[in-house]
Amino acid sequence: MTVSSWTTSAADAGNAGRLRLACIALAALLTACDGETVQSFGGPTMGSAYRVQYVADGKSPPPERLQAGVRGILDELDRAVSTYRADSDVARFNAAPAGTCLSMPASAVDLFKYARTLNRDSDGAFDVTLLPALSAWGFGPRGQVAERPSPDALDSLRGIVGMAHVRLSPDDPQTLCKDAATNIEFNSIAAGYAVDRIVAYLRAQGVSSFLVDVTGELHADGRKPDGSAWRIALEAPISNARVAERIVRLEGLGVSTSGNYRNYFEENGVRYSHTLDPRTLAPVTHKLASVSVIAKTALEADGLSTLLMVLGPERGYDFAVEHKLAAFFVIKADPGVDEGDARAFAVRSTPEFEKQFPSVKGST
Repeated sequence: MTVSSWTTSAADAGNAGRLRLACIALAALLTACDGETVQSFGGPTMGSAYRVQYVADGKSPPPERLQAGVRGILDELDRAVSTYRADSDVARFNAAPAGTCLSMPASAVDLFKYARTLNRDSDGAFDVTLLPALSAWGFGPRGQVAERPSPDALDSLRGIVGMAHVRLSPDDPQTLCKDAATNIEFNSIAAGYAVDRIVAYLRAQGVSSFLVDVTGELHADGRKPDGSAWRIALEAPISNARVAERIVRLEGLGVSTSGNYRNYFEENGVRYSHTLDPRTLAPVTHKLASVSVIAKTALEADGLSTLLMVLGPERGYDFAVEHKLAAFFVIKADPGVDEGDARAFAVRSTPEFEKQFPSVKGST
């Protein structure tokens, strides 16, 4: 399970479970013949950063108004689901004892419903109750631990870890209940959800062409003033360089990449990834370095990339094909080759990926 920057330091932002997707978009303002320009704004969020690029014309809202609206969305989500704020709704839920039911904001309920769907579809490979296990491994808010947890220590967590411990009240669809001292965290899907909220806001403001990036989760609509699509590079996880494995042209789609090659710790020469398998409560040990998913919404892309990262290169690929996902896998091919060398990785894409993006194969 990926860990967003809400459970890592700001210095690690963008590296915690997510490979930063390179936005091959214009950083400076571009002016077209009809007066359209690409403008941008951004700032800190979730311990990392957000950025919005959009095509403005004479009818566009002032950038200050757009930025204030986007900032309001991000602040509302922070108050609702941050695991760093003691006063957030999720923090209140986590601090409550077993048997508690609490009214939750719509954003937290939306995220829980989607997490529950992914959990059911994957036979438990996606789970938002892993915070105690993440903390035990040193990937939670408390930071690193001196040594890896023992099997007995992990077994002791099973009574509070698992989505079966959390449910929506049958009497009130906005109320979340728990039957154990379970903690929830939406770090693997909150950024994608934030992107979708921002997308809806921009559309409501009459902005029809934009690229939204929240901690590396992206969504693009429309086209740039020159008529070209927003281009996104899916990068190989090479340690000392940024190498684009594929370039895709997005329009009306979200994209997310999950990976495990930067957030880890080593003990006795063994590398332990931050991506935990909810079924074992232990880090995954497969050779999948990263996986990108392109979907209709950034929330879907965010959650599915996390899920495939847990499942690994074989089962994850089969799941993606079975569910007709546009997915792009980067796999550790040769452990004898340094990770700073592109030869250390192999790539594999699903038929749906090739169907949707046939022109990008081998693009630069």
